Amino acid sequence: MLTDLPLWHPPSGRGPGLVLVQEIFGLDDYLRSVAADLAAAGYVVAVPELFWRTAPGWSSTHDEAGVAASMEVAGSFDPELGLADVLATIAHLRSLPSVTGGVGVLGFCLGGSLAFAAAAEGDPDTAVSFYGSTVARQIDALSRVGCPIQFHFGGQDPYIPRSDVAVVEAAVAAHPGAEIHVQEEAGHAFHNNVAPMFHHPEAAARAWELTTEFLRRTLPA
Repeated sequence: MLTDLPLWHPPSGRGPGLVLVQEIFGLDDYLRSVAADLAAAGYVVAVPELFWRTAPGWSSTHDEAGVAASMEVAGSFDPELGLADVLATIAHLRSLPSVTGGVGVLGFCLGGSLAFAAAAEGDPDTAVSFYGSTVARQIDALSRVGCPIQFHFGGQDPYIPRSDVAVVEAAVAAHPGAEIHVQEEAGHAFHNNVAPMFHHPEAAARAWELTTEFLRRTLPA
């Protein structure tokens, strides 16, 4: 899996590492654009392919048909094996000569859940989790997170009830080093700028500014 790992390098060729964890749509134009943005900010970015065991090379459209197809593919996904892939990618980045100053993890949707799990079970230096649907029911794992962690949610997410977000808010309030930001008017996947059915430009811009500021504080490039 790591032999074909896509990498993006900053202009300097060196920097801290970031594992960017995909949504159910796979390594698509959106995720590539996020990787490019993070590389431009000074990070060495790696994107592990989560569905390589069951649907290698998976990438879908961002309409209702694409969501349905991606949900079917995701139904065969083993979260424990996916977490192992994320943790292996963190370790791989640490081994690269071009990676200096630590390694973090950032994920969206499915990747948001895995970013949180990686922070609880592994050793990233920082973590950012966007709208992970399993975060609320696994929030007890926050006690095992030793690195700074930032959560993002939409207040109008049809897949993640606002009551679940409130559970995360309460846990974060009692955990030093954790923070949460809720874009109350936004729904799910609001940062995905190639998915008109999800994208909320204003919420996306606010959340991304918070994300980049958090990364500058916790994993400076």
